[in-house]
Amino acid sequence: MTQQEAFEILKTGADVFLTGEPGSGKTHLVNRYVAYLRERSIAPAITASTGIAATHIGGMTIHSWSGIGIKSGLTRHDLRAIEGNKRAARRIANARVLIIDEVSMLSAQTLDMVDAVCRAVRGSQEPFGGMQVILVGDFFQLPPIVRRNEDPDARLAFANTAASGAQFAYESAAWRALVPTVCYLSEQYRQEDAAFLEILSALRAGSLDDGHKSKLLERGARLGTVHDGITKLFSHNSDVDRVNERELAKLAGEEHVFKMESRGQPKLVEQLKRGCLSPETLRLKVGAKVMFTKNSIEGKYANGTTGTVVGFRHDDGLPVVATRAGRSIIAEPDDWKVEIELQTLAAVTQIPLRLAWAITVHKSQGMSLDAAAIDLSAAFEYGQGYVALSRLRTLAGLHLLGLNERALEVHPDILAKDAAFRAVSDEALLKFRGMDFKKIEDMQRQFIRACGGNIEPSATPYAAMPVKPPKPNTYLETLALVKNGKTVFEIAAARSFTEGTIIAHLEKLQMRGDLPPPAPAHIARGSIEENEMRDIHAAMRELGAIPLKPVFDHFDGRIPYDILRLARLTFEK
Repeated sequence: MTQQEAFEILKTGADVFLTGEPGSGKTHLVNRYVAYLRERSIAPAITASTGIAATHIGGMTIHSWSGIGIKSGLTRHDLRAIEGNKRAARRIANARVLIIDEVSMLSAQTLDMVDAVCRAVRGSQEPFGGMQVILVGDFFQLPPIVRRNEDPDARLAFANTAASGAQFAYESAAWRALVPTVCYLSEQYRQEDAAFLEILSALRAGSLDDGHKSKLLERGARLGTVHDGITKLFSHNSDVDRVNERELAKLAGEEHVFKMESRGQPKLVEQLKRGCLSPETLRLKVGAKVMFTKNSIEGKYANGTTGTVVGFRHDDGLPVVATRAGRSIIAEPDDWKVEIELQTLAAVTQIPLRLAWAITVHKSQGMSLDAAAIDLSAAFEYGQGYVALSRLRTLAGLHLLGLNERALEVHPDILAKDAAFRAVSDEALLKFRGMDFKKIEDMQRQFIRACGGNIEPSATPYAAMPVKPPKPNTYLETLALVKNGKTVFEIAAARSFTEGTIIAHLEKLQMRGDLPPPAPAHIARGSIEENEMRDIHAAMRELGAIPLKPVFDHFDGRIPYDILRLARLTFEK
């Protein structure tokens, strides 16, 4: 599913699980939807499972927002106390849209607790009290830390709270009641290397073979031989602190100190400080290896952009950073905020930099790196290796300092669930594409009205956020290239799209009747071998082509969904 298609679904007010591989643009799409709502005077509740994730999207932790705090269970007394907390009760009652980022790190028990609080405060037995809920994340990344409640009487008596024995959010009673539409993003904006993408896909699918491992091991390196300008990723904080402090001490010259400033509600300020990747006290010298810790609104840098401090501006002492790409950037102070109902409740201001000779794998989530030296010899959790490796754009940027077997493992339960998510997303997309566009627009307008918003956008600061509407004739451009005998691979290259996007265009064209079923066989040339195509079509004749999951299972997951979709286009029913 493309970002644009998922965006149109979000605008209908549907409850959504937004997922996809690292680099597929989940955070960009969330920010775009937030801007869309705010332009129409609707204030979404923006939350995340961790403080770091919350600072990335300008929100607060779901624990703080819902009033559950650090509780691992809820008593009826707890629930009454939250209902009596005017601030928490007001923001829950007034919310029309609830966004929960990094839901993969949220336990099933916690999601059930949030659901219970929302139902109680809003006086509704609909899931989460009837608001639109958008769950965002990728379950192949770091899993939740589950705290078991030792006192069974400290749980509410009704069944939708604390799914016993469940670990992941999708196992919760709240998720089952919500039944979110799965939007599995298929485009890739980070990895630029086909061979590296193949390794990451194999790691994600649990099918990493000796050839893939050999390619990784070929990138082996020793710490002493890695260029100083390359960021090191470690599993543990102690290794990171040791490297950064040692390297800064080696530099001669004056140390420049930048103190974080704060304002607003003390508890929220503390949350921002804990989640902010820039430290409260930032110490820099000329020659310091640094990393930007958030995205620039003007596009000057991104979260993860690395460089070296080459000086300090004369008039105000701000650091001047030379990036690896050769640009010179003045690192000016920036804000991290918690905003509720279009009001800023707390904010911290700091130079958006941190020392970056080393960082932890955990803190690297959400970043895109050109190069990194990665030590996975002490990896101890499912997903750590995948998170670390998927930060990189190319295999050439990898300097592998160490590796253990756990680093190359993903959670076995997630393998099967991910295939199910992909299949459900495919079915949702087919259903959505089959709807009349006018009906979709009506649904979108009705949702805005139901939220008390304005149909026409107002001129707000959020309107400046870049939005990428599709070209009106984008499908016809693809169709013209098909008629000229081009393959999906050639069309994708010519139009600077992914093959998955071009396949989506062809599916839309076929449903509209602009492309005959079956589509011309030449579109699959170079993507699917003739014998493989025959096997897929034989399976489709036996099992059906809609949905694709039975066919995917028939081949034991060896054939990606995009290949099956392409084969379905040329399948003669």
